[in-house]
Amino acid sequence: MYETYSTDVLICGAGAAGLTLAIDLARRGVGFRLIDKINGPFQGARGKAIQPRSQEVFEDLAIVDRVVASGGPYPPQRTYRDDGSYQESLIMEQRDPTPAEPYAIAIMVPQFLTEAAMRERLAELGQRPEYAVELEGFMQDPEGVTARVRGPEGVMSLRTRYLVGADGGGSVVRRAIDTGFPGKSLDIRAVVADVVVEGLSRDAWHRFNDGTPLQISLCPLRGTDLFQLQAVIPLDGDFDLSTEGLAAMVTRRTGRNDIQILAVSWASAYNMHARLADRFRVGRVFLAGDAAHIHPPTGGQGLNTSVQDSYNLGWKLAAVLDGAPEELLASYEEERRPIAAAMLGLSTKLLDELKTAGGMRRGRETQQLDLGYLQSALSFERPLRTSGLRAGHRAPDAPIRGAAGLPTRLFKLFQGPHWTLLGYEVDRATAVRPRTGLHIHTVGLRGDIVDDGGHIRTGYGLEPGTWVLIRPDGYIGAIASCDAGPALERYLSTVGFGGCDD
Repeated sequence: MYETYSTDVLICGAGAAGLTLAIDLARRGVGFRLIDKINGPFQGARGKAIQPRSQEVFEDLAIVDRVVASGGPYPPQRTYRDDGSYQESLIMEQRDPTPAEPYAIAIMVPQFLTEAAMRERLAELGQRPEYAVELEGFMQDPEGVTARVRGPEGVMSLRTRYLVGADGGGSVVRRAIDTGFPGKSLDIRAVVADVVVEGLSRDAWHRFNDGTPLQISLCPLRGTDLFQLQAVIPLDGDFDLSTEGLAAMVTRRTGRNDIQILAVSWASAYNMHARLADRFRVGRVFLAGDAAHIHPPTGGQGLNTSVQDSYNLGWKLAAVLDGAPEELLASYEEERRPIAAAMLGLSTKLLDELKTAGGMRRGRETQQLDLGYLQSALSFERPLRTSGLRAGHRAPDAPIRGAAGLPTRLFKLFQGPHWTLLGYEVDRATAVRPRTGLHIHTVGLRGDIVDDGGHIRTGYGLEPGTWVLIRPDGYIGAIASCDAGPALERYLSTVGFGGCDD
């Protein structure tokens, strides 16, 4: 007798992590429900930096242009001195796009606008979040998870094959699976608020009293008429988040009466923490985003790391639901937990620099382009490579031309839920057998792709007769020579390609 499931995946939390996972599952045809206990979409700009690697993810999910259109570039930071003069500096290192890296700098998009673009994409795929629906508890067994959910119509029991907790720092899911959340308090309490301001230009991120207990900044939020106010406040005691309270603080800390706070759209006072869950998975239950790691805001890493958690998990859940070995899911924690730990370290280091030196400058290390999975069990090389591009690295982009003459890019070949096998000056007869969900392209004589500028050759460092297998999340799964076909066939079977299409 077959068990009846309400859905394949239950996602708790409709923020950036939950929405990314929902979009990825929806485009793969996986059944899911996306629930959130809040009554409607979050309306704050808590996270506002979209790093270059996340822009690449958003391109694959078909939302990068609408996200970028919602925001804009970061303004320079304008740091005021006591005498009213100021110094300006760039927050982001400026560089131009390259053939391998089409997105060169972080852009500013308030979180509520990013999530609005994600919900729009989800609606195009026929799905939507369910608000005012709360997870009250669950039990798991070897075959699935039975969740107790409370919604507007009361309490219901929901049976799902997998449950994903993307429900924030206070995660109910994390607590229910009894996973530790060690870390430290950073002994900093801050206020962040989206406010209507009069008396400040929108051409700079205005900073006052940097490096002191009275520091405060007001940053114009691209895509809106709002500014984001950020300030350090005392660790203890109540804090007035009203329009009047924030206005009084701005006047006191800036020493200026011409800066007026007219309204408050959203405000929060919070203690900064750096925490990392002991485990990202227990059985059929997974953690993603802030439920798995909490960052200080410096460096703009929190939202981006959360998006990429879900981007890593989505294809693996879909593959296992489609028959791939259950062991594939072990690679989620193996790959993502070290990345989260590294980004926590980076955010904390940048916070220390901000406290001591004042101001900030974000370099390449914040852009997440150099992160990868070299030590992953899913990274395969035959023969082993000791330098250059390796299995586990991010797959570079490159301008190319189709054999019929039209220009395109490698990222356009990769876009979608499939794997891509790219052969460089190979005999196509040496390719693995065709499979549903595997797109095969070749470069060179009688190939369907032309490397006009040599960008594939230089970007990938390939010798003739090499196959490169690109995962659905844009990382290199395998690099193999033509005579390693049987080993590549075995690799494909481990990630869910058991059958072949002749």
